[in-house]
Amino acid sequence: MHWTEPATADDSHAELEKKLWDAANQLWSNAALKPSEYSPTVLGLIFLRYADVRFASVKEEIGRDRPPGGPTSSRRRTIGPTDFHAAGVVYLPDDARFSHLLSLPEGANVGQAVNDAMRAIEKKNPDLADVLPKSYHILESRTLASLLKTMASISMDKGGDTFGLIYEYFLGKFAMSEGQKGGEFYTPTSIVKLIVEILEPYHGRILDPACGSGGMFIQSARFVEAHKSSRTLTPGPSPKGRGEKYSGDPVKEISVHGQERVTDTARLARLNLAVHGLSGDIKQGNTYYEDLQDSVGRFDFVLANPPFNVSKIDKERLAGDPRYPFGIPRTDNGNYLWIQHFHSALNKKGRAGFVMANSAADARSSEQEIREKIIRAGHVDVMVAIGPNFFFTVTLPCTLWFFDKGKSALPPSPPAPLPAGEGSKKGKSAANSKSSSPTGRGGGEGAAAYSNHVGARYSDTVLFIDARHIFRQLDRAHRDFTHAQLEFIANVVRFYRGEDLELNDGSDEKWQEVFGDAITYRDVPGLCKAATLQEIEAQSWSLNPGRYVGVAKGEDLSDEDFKEQLEALNEELEVLNAEAQELEAKIAENVTELLEA
Repeated sequence: MHWTEPATADDSHAELEKKLWDAANQLWSNAALKPSEYSPTVLGLIFLRYADVRFASVKEEIGRDRPPGGPTSSRRRTIGPTDFHAAGVVYLPDDARFSHLLSLPEGANVGQAVNDAMRAIEKKNPDLADVLPKSYHILESRTLASLLKTMASISMDKGGDTFGLIYEYFLGKFAMSEGQKGGEFYTPTSIVKLIVEILEPYHGRILDPACGSGGMFIQSARFVEAHKSSRTLTPGPSPKGRGEKYSGDPVKEISVHGQERVTDTARLARLNLAVHGLSGDIKQGNTYYEDLQDSVGRFDFVLANPPFNVSKIDKERLAGDPRYPFGIPRTDNGNYLWIQHFHSALNKKGRAGFVMANSAADARSSEQEIREKIIRAGHVDVMVAIGPNFFFTVTLPCTLWFFDKGKSALPPSPPAPLPAGEGSKKGKSAANSKSSSPTGRGGGEGAAAYSNHVGARYSDTVLFIDARHIFRQLDRAHRDFTHAQLEFIANVVRFYRGEDLELNDGSDEKWQEVFGDAITYRDVPGLCKAATLQEIEAQSWSLNPGRYVGVAKGEDLSDEDFKEQLEALNEELEVLNAEAQELEAKIAENVTELLEA
């Protein structure tokens, strides 16, 4: 299915974010610094401005609660850090206030003053220990003073979400500037949003063992907040209703746990959480060799964008590691180490969603054996093919994988055609189906017409979606999804699961065009296919959506499709060549041993 949208002058990013970036970028051009040197200073000041706004607001509230004067005023204790920490706010000493830094006299060492401010904040807020940047001395005082004024232009009446969006915008821009290194810490927001919408992390423990700057956690928190008004119950990890009021508060509903190899990037993740008013357990270490979160079987959700096709991993150090129950792949490639890690970290009803190289879906040899075991276990839920140019560092397409260990408890599919699977039974109202629906929520306006769905999800089915031709073209080299496109793709999954659709972001017109008034899930050539275990086995256990979805009637294979297929085949050929060389070396070693015996 083809659905492309152009970028308009004002829809890619908010005006305030662009204005701030343009101002900061102009100062950067005069600073003669690399992106990796400049970015921590700018991101740190965004955090400081956010903390200052929150501090001022809470200080005023505490002051109203404790009016000065009166007979007991002498016995009142001084307002201190504990009061602000209790309100979930960073405590700022006087010398760390934005107003103090802006009022420094001409000729003052502004860089040293900001460094001292950051150290003072860490001292008063132990959760931020060794997180804040303290390299402001590398900027000239005049440049730094201008940067402070730029950040001070963010109005005091802006909410925390505004600062979060500004921070994310700057993260994305810096990632684009840093090229390959940027790809190590940043996953494009539209990809993360799609993973979160399909995964539905309403409540529970979330793990990202390759967390980068923490974007998966931020979007999970946003998902919880966005669904506050549409839920009445707190879901359990399955997620099934537990009978409690759903708070919609990420601090109460989810706990986030991450691991990141690069020390500076781990700091970036903790700072990102702080800017969004969140806290989490972010540990620094090499995930290949260290499971610092003791992850096996502990998590309700896993979200990740790991590095692709990593070679030269010391597999001898992985012997006996419980994260790899299906065996260590013989290929010199780390993809199936990550895939097994994500799978093993889930509890019995846990769900995972992650980005993976296209080649992993068709990989042969020992990787195919591992993939077959996971498929046979009934834990593969959804596979989504994404087109090229969504990432800043590579143009190749990718695939989104989704696991659901709870799916294996569903009944197997009856003979085709597939009748009602998991979800609402035909004729059952949306109001009465909420306790049995996996999400138990309604959609937005117009969703009532789509709340009586019949799914096609069974223990032995996998939903394949080809979204390679659904995108918004931002510029020649970059793409993303519009809100309507994200909603549409996620609704295909909800339809398959028998859940209520969400029609808040403008996807209803496209939904009518593709599915009409259908209440029973059906395959759509060129878009989606619910394949059975037998069909997947017939394709040599491939999880490549293109093998199942096919081409829509009247559509031909485009030049871009051919290029994508050729690139994917070339990538697979490189992997096979590497396997062949490895086997050749092993055979030569065995022959030598036999001759010497």
